[in-house]
Amino acid sequence: MEWIADPTAWLGLLTLIVLELVLGIDNLVFIAILADKLPPEQRDRARIIGLSLALLMRLGLLASISWMVTLTQPLFEVFEHSFSGRDLIMLFGGVFLLFKATMELHERLEGHVSQRAGSTTYALFWPIVAQIVVLDAVFSLDAVITAVGMVEHLSVMMIAVVVSIGVMIVASKPLTRFVNAHPTVIMLCLGFLMMIGFSLTAEGLGFHIPKGYLYAAIGFSILIEVFNQIARARRKKSMQGLRPMRERTAYAVMRLLGGRRLAAEELGEEIADLLETDEAPAASCSTAVSG
Repeated sequence: MEWIADPTAWLGLLTLIVLELVLGIDNLVFIAILADKLPPEQRDRARIIGLSLALLMRLGLLASISWMVTLTQPLFEVFEHSFSGRDLIMLFGGVFLLFKATMELHERLEGHVSQRAGSTTYALFWPIVAQIVVLDAVFSLDAVITAVGMVEHLSVMMIAVVVSIGVMIVASKPLTRFVNAHPTVIMLCLGFLMMIGFSLTAEGLGFHIPKGYLYAAIGFSILIEVFNQIARARRKKSMQGLRPMRERTAYAVMRLLGGRRLAAEELGEEIADLLETDEAPAASCSTAVSG
């Protein structure tokens, strides 16, 4: 524990905690999306189990650093390209992540909602946990290799991992609540996961993609989504007219019955324009109803 008196070690610890949090964001997002498939009373349990398993995996991998070093040694060659254990894990994890993100994206685009007897059919608990474990294994390997390459002291690595996972456990529920309340954010996160899956697959095949490019693209996309959320919130606020809801609804119905057919999107625009204007067409409504 002589590193306690070393300022450089403390700087390395803080830097490693930040990096572990950054590397764990994609894992946390995927756990949030998978947990959303479970009944509400099981989601917190799945998140805690998933992140706890991630913590155990990372501590176990850190404790076997000598074995981790051997993962970078070539195992075999294909077309003059050597593959190591790390390459195979990255390749498998990237393909799995691409597959899962694509299936989730397709399901949400097609609008498949499984319902039986009028109630939503949720996924089973342990299959979801098993998928979380597979993703934990992939992301844990990447995070542990980063830790091994950054600092020298094993205790510093373990402290950074414990702190970062603790922060993610605390942040997992608010993040899940936010993601579920904003469907467009889910689509954005699935796009991120596809990008990360492609990056992992490319690295497994020997094509290194600088992480800075990925983070820049993700940051720009998040900025655009923030603007979209702000614009949507302001539009929603402006649509809250001063007139009673019953009067606004009656006027919208009368417009539909007034002889001009509206497409679905035109109807939405008509209602939006209606809610934004201050005209009070009570007379036309009463005339049309009495006639």
